[in-house]
Amino acid sequence: MAKLVHQPREDAEFDFILRMSKVPVLAYFIGTWPKAIEPCRAMDLVVGGVADAYAGRLTVVRADITRCPAATERYGITGAPSCVVLREGEAVAHGTGPMTSAEVRELLEGHL
Repeated sequence: MAKLVHQPREDAEFDFILRMSKVPVLAYFIGTWPKAIEPCRAMDLVVGGVADAYAGRLTVVRADITRCPAATERYGITGAPSCVVLREGEAVAHGTGPMTSAEVRELLEGHL
C-alpha cells in the first residue's frame, strides 16, 4: 500500500483524518472475509496509484469495514471493495466493487 494512504484502526481515527483533511477524501472500504480479500487486494494497487497521482489534491483513506463500522454505516457501504468521495465529510460520489484506475479517476472527476 502506498505511503500516501491512511489506514485508520478505528472509527475515531477515521473521523480525525476526515476533520484534518483540507482536500477531498477518497474513502476506500475493504473487507477481510474470504470472498472480499482478492478484489480488495487488486484495488489496493489501483487506489495506491491514484493516491500517488493526486498527491496534495486528495486524501486517501483505506478503512476496514469491521474496524470502522460507524463510518461504514454512515456512508451506506454494503460491500467490499467500495469507494466514496467525500467533501467536508459529505459523500458526493460512490463506487462499489472492483474498479480500474480509470473508473476511480472518473469517480473523482468534478470533485477535486
